[in-house]
Amino acid sequence: MSKTIFVLNGPNLNMLGKREPGIYGGKTLADVEADCLKAGAELGLDVDFRQSNHEGDLVSWIHEAGEKAVGVAINAGAYTHTSIALHDAIKAVSPLPVIEVHISNVHAREEFRHKSMIAPACKGVICGFGPQSYILALQALKTITQ
Repeated sequence: MSKTIFVLNGPNLNMLGKREPGIYGGKTLADVEADCLKAGAELGLDVDFRQSNHEGDLVSWIHEAGEKAVGVAINAGAYTHTSIALHDAIKAVSPLPVIEVHISNVHAREEFRHKSMIAPACKGVICGFGPQSYILALQALKTITQ
């Protein structure tokens, strides 16, 4: 029986492929979704892939994952660095494993990106491997939810 993983994407990720391709690459969010669905199928995981520019949607989806999923991979975008609400939502669904994901290496970028509000509530953080960061998160979730 397949296990469901929520892959959640925050603000501006709908602009992948257009926004700063030197940092984020040329893949669109639809490309990343297709890659995640393919990798999920290979790993025996059902992937529920979502994106919103609204913090409250992400909070609600994390709550929903607590009822329907075995894990979450989240690229919270800029909310990573500002959202106590996301931190609290992740804590609220503990022990559900949540992995923070970033396409770029946030530690090699602007100072304000070096601090994550959600990392302390997450099982782990994967960053800097381009869109492959999502696949690495799925692999990790497969391993820790067996």
